[in-house]
Amino acid sequence: MLSRKAKYGLKALIHLAQRAGEGPVLIEELARAEGIPRKFLEQILLELKKKGLLHSRKGRGGGYQLGRAPEEIFMGEIVRVLDGPLAPVPCVSVIAYRKCDECQDENTCGIRLVMKEVRDSIAHILDTASLADVLTRIGHARRGKP
Repeated sequence: MLSRKAKYGLKALIHLAQRAGEGPVLIEELARAEGIPRKFLEQILLELKKKGLLHSRKGRGGGYQLGRAPEEIFMGEIVRVLDGPLAPVPCVSVIAYRKCDECQDENTCGIRLVMKEVRDSIAHILDTASLADVLTRIGHARRGKP
């Protein structure tokens, strides 16, 4: 399940993608617009900045903006930064693999076989959906298109 931290991070980055090219956005404005507690948002934005997804500027005219173009930032990267691996169980994780203690044979474990498909599907969707794609989907939804 997506954590609140990841959900807020996604909301913040989508908001910044909508404002791309307009300059930095103040934390207060971002928190208010998206209904995110400011202190929590500060922590999230700092984490995203450390990974290069955001840039910040201090002082007058300062705030946060995307570190790359919306077409170059994918949902999977954001979720991994904030929540860690996408895998529902550790034995199918690509970046944090760990054998399950109770597993006798990974190759024939039915749970592992299905959870690998789940992980692959989630990863495919999140790793191909850029912030620009999300903005397009929002536009279609507002116009009542599928």
